[in-house]
Amino acid sequence: MSTPLVHQNTIIKPVVTEKSYSLAALDKYVFQVDPAASKYQIKKAVEDLFNTIKHAARTVRSAKTGRHISLPVDKKAVVRIKKGQKIEIFNALKS
Repeated sequence: MSTPLVHQNTIIKPVVTEKSYSLAALDKYVFQVDPAASKYQIKKAVEDLFNTIKHAARTVRSAKTGRHISLPVDKKAVVRIKKGQKIEIFNALKS
């Protein structure tokens, strides 16, 4: 079963920080996502790519500004999944 290309473009990469690891213990995972992606698209991408059931997604936009230029807008999604399920990317990075 191949994953649709749409899902691979929706989730860009996991956010690896100390805060994201502490959230992973609470079944919340942080991903950098496409700025044009909706919460529904993020939900479908997480469910299809990681075979988990998602409860909620919260999104945050952050505009990066330089001294004289405005850089593209980033978007992060904090995804809460069903209790007891894990996403293996975060477990592999801990060890």
